[in-house]
Amino acid sequence: MKRVAFYTLGCKLNYSETSTIGRIFQERGFEKVEFTDSPDIYVINTCSVTDNADKKCRKIVKEALKHSPDAFITILGCYAQLKPKEISEIPGVDAVLGAAEKFQLVDILEGFTKKGKAEIYASPISDANTFHNSYSFGDRTRTFLKVQDGCDYSCSFCTIPLARGSSRSNTIASVIKSAEEIAESGVKEIVLTGVNTGDFGLQDGKREETFFQLVQALDQVESIERFRISSIEPNLLHHEIIEFVANSKRFMPHFHIPLQSGSNKILKLMRRRYQRELYAERVEAIKTLMPHCCIGVDVIVGFPGETEEDFLETYNFINNLDVSYLHVFPYSERENTLAPAMPGKVPVKERNRRADMLRILSEKKKRHFYEQHIGNEFNVLFEDDVKDGVMEGWTENYIRVAAKYDPILVNETKHVRLTGISTTGLMEAEETYKEILQH
Repeated sequence: MKRVAFYTLGCKLNYSETSTIGRIFQERGFEKVEFTDSPDIYVINTCSVTDNADKKCRKIVKEALKHSPDAFITILGCYAQLKPKEISEIPGVDAVLGAAEKFQLVDILEGFTKKGKAEIYASPISDANTFHNSYSFGDRTRTFLKVQDGCDYSCSFCTIPLARGSSRSNTIASVIKSAEEIAESGVKEIVLTGVNTGDFGLQDGKREETFFQLVQALDQVESIERFRISSIEPNLLHHEIIEFVANSKRFMPHFHIPLQSGSNKILKLMRRRYQRELYAERVEAIKTLMPHCCIGVDVIVGFPGETEEDFLETYNFINNLDVSYLHVFPYSERENTLAPAMPGKVPVKERNRRADMLRILSEKKKRHFYEQHIGNEFNVLFEDDVKDGVMEGWTENYIRVAAKYDPILVNETKHVRLTGISTTGLMEAEETYKEILQH
């Protein structure tokens, strides 16, 4: 029995796919082991969104060879689709698989025999037109369930359409089936993931279903306690979705909504499909119906053409928004996108300065959000990650709670009163022993 280990870079979507590929290996008789357990095969799932994709890929390959010098090393994922030849030249790499091939790697590579030179299996991205059902399993208390893949948007900074292809989706019936399978394993929370999650419903280029219909259907799955929407474009977060979540027993009061810029000038250059006024209106609608709702925001700073005035416009816009935390990214150039050719390049040092300013603002926003809820009662689903005798869990509205490790709490929901913020920035709580109503 050959042993295989996996490493994943990037988003929740990548984690769901790595986990699914891992199950394919196990179904074929391979043994899944840890990265450091000297496996016969390594599968490294890469990302093109994060900085230094090449550097990170090389480092992981180098570390893999330290643990198992004769291992067969396979690279797949977004970076593999975009730069297959470049990756094939990394010492130690045996195979590179593109977006259309990655779910067939066991069949394509057969015996995983080293041939001295890396093999490339990467079709044009137009061939990546099939939706592959994926979800993470056994990695943590929550499960990431892929419901959509690819993107038909053409933002000027983004390579995702080139790496994952056009928008395509699972069917509602299939998603429901996966949710029920996940529930049988004891998982209580599912996070819906996708490249452009709100664009759910496209099959063979035609809109057959909608994301709102999916949300309505999943709300009837009684065996799952919690659902979260991982990320959704503001123009696709329609009022009917907000209103439904506000009244749902299973969809949590938590949205992650990419903004990217608070300047309409920059949003236009980015080729985003909304302006800041729509974003502000969505936030106001959420907070009107769910004052306790957690709202996360993606922001890119230092985009070509972004002046200091434009950045301050973004800073002040976010500062005045009732949002809970930020994911901040300094702009980085991506080949085959429109942005690098735009005038007004911002020096890297300045991009980093602006990013640091927004990260400080994010900490202030997060602390304020936490402080607002001290003294209130929530249900916390505890996870199985334990460090230094402390375990963590999440409230419905995504407040991170710390508690002394107790094995009986793992994957259990407890009703607590939030009592204060620890020195590490986590919420402290005391159990109220109030009975939690099961849906």
